[in-house]
Amino acid sequence: MKINSAWRVYILGAILLVALTICSRNFGDRGGPRFMASLGLGCVVYLLAIREFFATPGFPRHVIIIGFVLAGVWHVEFLRLPAGADDDVHRYVWDGRLLRLGLNPYLVVPNDPAVKRLHTSETRNLNNPSLPSPYPPGAQLFFRAVTAIRESVFAFKLAFVICDFVIAFFLLDLLRTCRKAAHLVLVYTWNPLLAVEVAGSGHIDIVGALLLVVSVAALARRWRATAAVALGLAIAVKFLPIVLLPLYWKRVRIRDAALAVAAVGLLYVPFLYHGRIPTGSLGTYVQSFRFNGPVFAELAQVAPPRLLAGLAVLVGLATAIWLRRINAASPWSPSVFAWPMAASLLCAPVVFPWYFLWLLPFLTSASTLPIIIWTVSIIPTYVMWHWRTLGHPWGALPGWVMLVEYGCVAIAAAIMISRRIAQSPRPRCSTK
Repeated sequence: MKINSAWRVYILGAILLVALTICSRNFGDRGGPRFMASLGLGCVVYLLAIREFFATPGFPRHVIIIGFVLAGVWHVEFLRLPAGADDDVHRYVWDGRLLRLGLNPYLVVPNDPAVKRLHTSETRNLNNPSLPSPYPPGAQLFFRAVTAIRESVFAFKLAFVICDFVIAFFLLDLLRTCRKAAHLVLVYTWNPLLAVEVAGSGHIDIVGALLLVVSVAALARRWRATAAVALGLAIAVKFLPIVLLPLYWKRVRIRDAALAVAAVGLLYVPFLYHGRIPTGSLGTYVQSFRFNGPVFAELAQVAPPRLLAGLAVLVGLATAIWLRRINAASPWSPSVFAWPMAASLLCAPVVFPWYFLWLLPFLTSASTLPIIIWTVSIIPTYVMWHWRTLGHPWGALPGWVMLVEYGCVAIAAAIMISRRIAQSPRPRCSTK
């Protein structure tokens, strides 16, 4: 008996629920064999679901509702677990606590003996304790807001999950505005990275992604001031979406851009130190931090890190300019916002799995399949977390991990390009 598309989605969703539930049970050994096996199964099922979503013109509303319910269940499975001992969320609690106490997180070093008494059980073992905060002021404002309610890792994780589902509702509005099928929202909500990195580990990137989705949705509705300010606030959370600026060119007015610049500038005012804009440990991050960035690693042999960081931004900007030109007369598509950020990440010194949270809401068409593959092929990098628990130093990933991750992306891109070439109209020979 032939199974229709809706039932295939239900079956895939049920398997994904089982796989991610097993994965959550092994979250304490991130990168371990059981964690990797269950998460790997979840990723395979997710890709099969993607095939259904892109191949089917539309699903009944109840399919979307059940898809949301399933996503909610596996989010809860991860949410109830403690974050990793040195996950970034402990730094968020620390920064928010400092702000509540009237201190500047860009100046205070966590392992300074003078501030030892300020630590709590959840901040005492935060990562990179010899460095001040690297997070921009938009992120700091969010840290302050959450800790005003409760100073805990769970409060942050809960806030991030709320942001996650708010993104889904804004994405539904964006899909409707762009005349795309509503069920494509499940391409976002079912991605396994959301469960692991939002509900499990808790990362501020999801807040920036929410602001960026608000901006794009407002831009699609021609609410230009809202679009500009929301983009500015997203950049103030993390700098990655700055590469999208060319996509806003002539779509927002000069006064809207000025309003956005003013809003971001005001966020920096409370953190000014002797009239200087604070950067915390951002410079150290660019200069010294390395993980899963093969393009940057190769170029670093011939160029300084700061120059290469600037090059990564330029690559993203150039991609946005190119997409703006070739899509000038095309219907509005959220997918164009994913490619500039992906191009910039490809050249970045550090590519952690949670960085893809910025891209996930915009993977709404088959044209973004290489990026979708990348959100799955990056999963093998989790082995580094497991190896560290075994006493191995944090360092370069083994060659097979990089080969799997970037090889899968390259193959997907090659297939997509070859198909487009094959489908392109061929010039006819003249008979004259």
